[in-house]
Amino acid sequence: MSGHRIAGRRVWLVGASSGIGAALARECVRRGARVAVSARRVQRLAEVADDRMVAVAADVTDRAGVDAAAAAVREALGGLDMVVYNAGYWEQTDAAAWDRDAFTRHVEVNLLGFNNVIGATLPEFVARGCGHLVGVASIAGYRGLVGAEAYGATKAAQINMLEAMRGALAPRGVAVTTVCPGFVRTEMTAGNDFPMPFMIEPVEAAAAIARGLERGQQEIVFPLPMTAAFKAARLLPVRAWTALNRRTVRPRRRPVE
Repeated sequence: MSGHRIAGRRVWLVGASSGIGAALARECVRRGARVAVSARRVQRLAEVADDRMVAVAADVTDRAGVDAAAAAVREALGGLDMVVYNAGYWEQTDAAAWDRDAFTRHVEVNLLGFNNVIGATLPEFVARGCGHLVGVASIAGYRGLVGAEAYGATKAAQINMLEAMRGALAPRGVAVTTVCPGFVRTEMTAGNDFPMPFMIEPVEAAAAIARGLERGQQEIVFPLPMTAAFKAARLLPVRAWTALNRRTVRPRRRPVE
């Protein structure tokens, strides 16, 4: 394979039964990749695969199940060149009514699930001296947002972890890309009761990710207006950000994963 082209690559998308994951799977197929998709919802997964992809059901919180899924994907595709972790859990939270179970679930899916997928795929990449790990985080990980205390914390952890891994794995021939979307029209955002500026469609998100991967970008952030706003927000002093961030958010319990 030459350069960063997606064509010909063997790609495993985890968390691909809807939204960004499903759209990116279709975009990768369109660009000539051989694709396997995984998620918990078997019927939805089959609809996405549509005889053009390998569908392997997997619950990312089940370590043994993830290992078995990775083995099945490698066998079906004849190996693996890229893994994209897109599985995620979002539930709007209320810091004044702390919910330990909700926080735990965010960690289980967004971090420990990612840990399981990394453990099932990275050793092969390192042994071969090539491979590509892609993690879909969020701009919500750039700074603390009211109502996203749990979600934002796990996304910030993903961003930090991927940044560290990028430096550690580059000498071993393994590429690491961080993807930070803004608001995308998916099941995950459908129940939000707060403003979501610059909303884009999943197909737009998928195209942005695919373009970024083919350009060899280490960080893919979109859409552009949200990118500029949140990059600038990183520079604000803590007191200024707190003042800007103080607002009342009515919790809306609509967990999605």
